[in-house]
Amino acid sequence: MRKLPTPLIKAYYHPIEAAIRWSNLHRFEPLILAQLGSRLRPTQDDFPRWPTLYLNSERLYCGLHNGDLPFGKHGVTCQDMSLLDDPGLSVCEVHLKAWMQQNYPEEKPRFLYGPAERRGLSWAALQEMSANHTALKVQLDMCSEKAAQLKGRNTLLKRSLAEVRRMPPPGEELSDRGRSALLNIIGGLLTALRGSSPGGQRYSQFDSDAAIIQTVMTYHGGRVGITERTMQKHFAAARRSLAA
Repeated sequence: MRKLPTPLIKAYYHPIEAAIRWSNLHRFEPLILAQLGSRLRPTQDDFPRWPTLYLNSERLYCGLHNGDLPFGKHGVTCQDMSLLDDPGLSVCEVHLKAWMQQNYPEEKPRFLYGPAERRGLSWAALQEMSANHTALKVQLDMCSEKAAQLKGRNTLLKRSLAEVRRMPPPGEELSDRGRSALLNIIGGLLTALRGSSPGGQRYSQFDSDAAIIQTVMTYHGGRVGITERTMQKHFAAARRSLAA
C-alpha cells in the first residue's frame, strides 16, 4: 500500500518537510524521506531531478545557523544550538512565514500562503476591499431606493399627463366630468410634489402649497388663472375631489 505524505499544512515543520513543501514536492514526500533515511538534509547529488529541494534546504539551514529563523524541538521554540543535528528539530509555521516574508518576499508557497496572498493581496488590502464592498453595497441600496421613488413619481406624472391630453382644447366648455378630471389631476400633482414614499423620503423639496404657488407665479405670473388666490381655491377643490 502506498504511503501517504504528511498533511500539507501543519503547526510546525521539520526543515526537510518545509524544504519539500517550499519546492512544491509534497506529493513525493514519502519517496524523498525514504531515500534520505536517517539523514536530516539532502546533498546536492541526492535528487538531481529536483535541484530546488537542495537549494531550499540549504536556505533554511542558513537561516537556522545564523539565528534568523527561530527553531526548537517538536514545535517548542528554545534556540538550543545542539538541536540543529537533532531529528526533532522544528520550526513553527508563524516563524517560518515571517522569515520567508523578510528574506524571500517573492516566494509564496501554498503551504504558507492562501490564494489571495499568492495573488499579491495582503491582509490589509483584503480588509480594505471588504470595507469598500460594504460601503458600495450600502450606496447601491440607497440608489436603488431613490430610483424606485423616482420611478413611482414618473409613473404618476405620466398618468397625469395622459389625463391632461384627454382634456378638451382651451376655449371649450368643461363638462362636470372634465372638471372633476382636471381637479383630480391637480390633486395628483400636489401629491407628487408634497408627498412622501412609504419609506418617508419626500418626493420633492416643496413643503407647503404656498411654496408651490410662489414657484409657479415666479415662472408664469401674469397668465390667466396664475394668481395666489385662484391657485389656493383650485388646490383646495382638487384635494376635496380626490377625497370624495
